Amino acid sequence: MKTSVFRWIKRLAIVLLLVVASIGGVRIHDAQRKPPLGLWHTYVPAEMHARALDQATWDDYVAHENRLFDEVRKNVSDKLVPGDRVAANRYFTGSPVFPGHLKTDWNRSYTLAPEGTPRGVAVMIHGLTDSPYSLRHIAARYQHDGFFVVSIRLPGHGTVPASLTDVTAKDWEAATRLAVREARRRVPAPAPLHIVGYSNGGALALEYSLEALRDPRLARADRLILISPMIGITQFARFAGLAALPAILPAFEKAAWLDVIPEFNPFKYNSFPVNGARQSWRVTQDVQREIAQANRRGQLASLPPVLTFQSVIDFTVITSAIIDSLYAQLPDKGSELVLFDINHTTQLSPLMRASIRDALRRLTPAPPLHYRFTVLTNASSTSSHVVEESMAPNSTVTTIKPTGLDYPADIYSLSHVALPFPETDPLYGRTPDPNDDVGIQLGAQSIRGETGGLVVGAGMFTRLSWNPFYPYVAVRIDQLAGVTP
Repeated sequence: MKTSVFRWIKRLAIVLLLVVASIGGVRIHDAQRKPPLGLWHTYVPAEMHARALDQATWDDYVAHENRLFDEVRKNVSDKLVPGDRVAANRYFTGSPVFPGHLKTDWNRSYTLAPEGTPRGVAVMIHGLTDSPYSLRHIAARYQHDGFFVVSIRLPGHGTVPASLTDVTAKDWEAATRLAVREARRRVPAPAPLHIVGYSNGGALALEYSLEALRDPRLARADRLILISPMIGITQFARFAGLAALPAILPAFEKAAWLDVIPEFNPFKYNSFPVNGARQSWRVTQDVQREIAQANRRGQLASLPPVLTFQSVIDFTVITSAIIDSLYAQLPDKGSELVLFDINHTTQLSPLMRASIRDALRRLTPAPPLHYRFTVLTNASSTSSHVVEESMAPNSTVTTIKPTGLDYPADIYSLSHVALPFPETDPLYGRTPDPNDDVGIQLGAQSIRGETGGLVVGAGMFTRLSWNPFYPYVAVRIDQLAGVTP
């Protein structure tokens, strides 16, 4: 009997080894097909980590950040080989997208002061592979509305993609605490504190607010504004670290990267290391655990009201997780979920997957709810006019209001990356502001040609990068700030 069991264990072990070897072989083969790594993939700046961040002041962090950018220029830009000194490389000082030559380098942390005495303070937390650029328009809106603004560059971002190989979720959480400390130093209570989080930053903003429920040393926010929040992502990210195992061997160092793409975007990484996905998954696990624990302790009633903007279709985050893991747990305290529906009149409708056309119905929770549920959608199946369909908490009645906005005929849905950018955004907008040059106009590109002719996938240009309903978002921000549009 024991011999038989041992034989089966041995066979199972052999099968598992063969499976692991096969996966490893496929991963190595896939990694080796990637382009060669550049200096920006191998030079790792010395970021501040969690323990140091929790002891640092804002001035300490900004001073260290300035040294990081100096070191990147010295160890990357000044050492580029001739083949890397091209216009499409943001690290080439002669490139039009070199951030150091632009009017504002939005990769860096910054503050904005309003005219006169601040009415409140807002903290901006950007997303993964992103930079403070992504929330610049919402930051400017808050400044216009009389708020002081603190926008932090999260560790691992804004410099070189390799920096994301040496960063942890704890570092991002500590940086969020630092930004809120500075916000309250600049504008003390009882002036309102709002925290705005985009994508991964949305999870960090929520995680901070949950942590503040049990730690009296942390300032509590009065409002949370989440944009495409990363409350849930695919399970692949959980095991992404395994994909990087071959990188232990120098010959297979490219296995540490999920994507190796030319860096032509001045304010966002195109290349993506495995560790970035792994740490982002840890953030989502932290925030989901915090929600469950706060719910068990009966503390969610003390969480500030949450306003979330989310596309029904999102390739990056799981939209249903926002509803099931967060909003289903919230008490009746003024929270609201705003969903942007697909365009039901688009001529591309016959080409859309049935699951996409039916997405809103599947996502809509059964009323009554403890929060306001709002959808921006077509007035009818034949109209491009967009209306706001809203259901108040504890109600089963939907009210419909015109928005004065139209769904563009050539857009079938919003995307994860589009929500915080207006049509006039100089980098991502369709009609860039001519007075705000950032070296390249990605959103205005309409590229056609044969398949395989570009150095990047066509999806990078077809994915919507601006929000046709941004004016609605701006109005809602004004309302939260206490300003009547």
